Order: sequence, then C-alpha cells, then structure tokens
Amino acid sequence: MCTVEKRGNIFILTLTGDDDHRLNPTLISDIRSALSDIKSQSSASSSALITTAHGKFFSNGFDLRWAQSTGGGATFVDRLHHMVESFKPVVADLISLPMPTIAAVAGHAAAAGFVLALSHDHVVMRGDKGVLYMSEVDIGMTFPEYFNVLFKEKVVSAAARREILLHGRKLKAAEAKEFGVVDEVGKDGEDVVAKAVGLATELVKRKWNGEVYGEIRKGLYPNLCLELGLSKRTVVVPRL
Repeated sequence: MCTVEKRGNIFILTLTGDDDHRLNPTLISDIRSALSDIKSQSSASSSALITTAHGKFFSNGFDLRWAQSTGGGATFVDRLHHMVESFKPVVADLISLPMPTIAAVAGHAAAAGFVLALSHDHVVMRGDKGVLYMSEVDIGMTFPEYFNVLFKEKVVSAAARREILLHGRKLKAAEAKEFGVVDEVGKDGEDVVAKAVGLATELVKRKWNGEVYGEIRKGLYPNLCLELGLSKRTVVVPRL
C-alpha cells in the first residue's frame, strides 16, 4: 500500500503497510496508480516527487513469498517473471515523469527496492543505518535486462557496478555517496525526509516546465529508454 501527500507543488509518495514493502503485484499496481494520479495533478510549471517508506525498509525487493505461493498452475518462475514485467512500467513511469524526483531512502533498499530508489533523479539516504544491496548474485538469480541498463547508465563507474552487481556489496550511505549512487546523506530517517523536502522545495522554485524536464531526462538515458519502450519528443516552451 502507499499514500500520497501534497504539500504545495511537492508530492510525497509513502510506502506503508508491512515493514518490508516487498514489490508484489498489489503494491506495484498501487505505486503505478499513485504515480498516474500525481502526474495528472501536477502543475505544468513546476512540481516535484519524493518517494519514501515507513519502517525498517525502503523496499526489500520482489515478494518472493508471493512467487512461491501456489494456485492457478503458475510456477515460481512464472510468478517471478510476472513481477519483473509488472515492475518495468514503474521504472518507465519514473523515468518519464514530468517533474524532478527524489528517493528519500530512510531504510534498507534491496534488489528491486534498490532499483526503485535508483530510478529517481536524486537519492537521499540515512547515515546511521540501512544499506543498499543488490542481492541477486547471493540468492542465485540473474538481473532483468532493464536492471542492467539502469545501472550502466546511472552508475558511471564500472568498478562501482562490479562491486554492486557482481560482488553483492552492501553499501552504507557514505560508500554509496562515494560510488555516486547517493547524492546526500541524512542523520536519520526524519532528517532524510527533511533533506528531500528541502531539495524538492529548491527544485520547485526553479519553475521548470515539467514536460521539458521529463524529455531532457529521457535524453540522458537513451539505452534505458529504448529498453523501457519510451520514445523521446521535442518540446519547446520558451521562457525568454
């Protein structure tokens, strides 16, 4: 489950409910619905999104217990593939959203939860506890191709990608910032959200056109957009 709070032109999407915030079809659908509502309510002149979560985890990745459940003749692999394909449009929604986006990571973010955070323009992480962790190499799963492309275009350092993806390195905030994954570090969960709100407030003041912003973002990640099926448009909204 998730909730959306609107503070002026800043939208705060919060994952609620259980502590893990595992990405099963229900939560994925709720996030997509929330993002659609935010997009429809956003100001053409300037808005911003903050995504955060209650509890110990920002998100603990795909819901493997749901994938292991029986019913309808679907296998574990069938259900896992369904989650992978259902989550792909969430990444596409964030990459194409017509406003700046900030992940306020106030808890652990693992696997697809890490991808959820990295799909935002900015990541703010708490410094007192919590890790970013791509667990697939440890649990015996390969990455969906859109995960690979996201990391290649978002994490510039090949050495950092090797540590994160091949070695399953659990990154605390300071190291994540050194790797270029995190932009800012907060003291604790409350400070993370406060810093995210402060950044969003400054970005909203710039009064950028949302469509222009979103299309420029797409241009930064051409291979990811190709993998996600996003097309790029030319948008001109003169301010001079």
